[in-house]
Amino acid sequence: MKIKQISVFLENRKGRMYDICSMLGAAGVNIRALTIAETETFGVLRMVVDKPAAAMETLRRQNVTANLTDVVAVEVPDTPGGLARVLKILTDHELNVEYMYGFVEKFSENALLVFRFDDPEKAHTVLKSVGVNVVGEHDIEGL
Repeated sequence: MKIKQISVFLENRKGRMYDICSMLGAAGVNIRALTIAETETFGVLRMVVDKPAAAMETLRRQNVTANLTDVVAVEVPDTPGGLARVLKILTDHELNVEYMYGFVEKFSENALLVFRFDDPEKAHTVLKSVGVNVVGEHDIEGL
């Protein structure tokens, strides 16, 4: 089960993050997780939100460059070595993690991590087959 991530390309200047967050807030979109990678001139803001379609519509109406990407969110044991165990499964199945980031809040007693894979379908199948809980869109909407 995949979820949608929104990637927003924005100039590296004061107030730009505020602009994006206030647009989404005014549209009733709640950001559940985010990460930003930046260079000297631009940044890529990656977000998981509760209403991806509404978020994309809001951003497009404001001429913000954004796209949707399939990612996989999984529960990872919130213990020392918990992430390493999940990464071992992925390595053993030759799945490449392009990037990952964690959720700010807890879904259960486990941590939630968002992974971008080169093959998200295979990653989902492998993770489910070994009993790793993969989180779906419905779960994200309910956070």
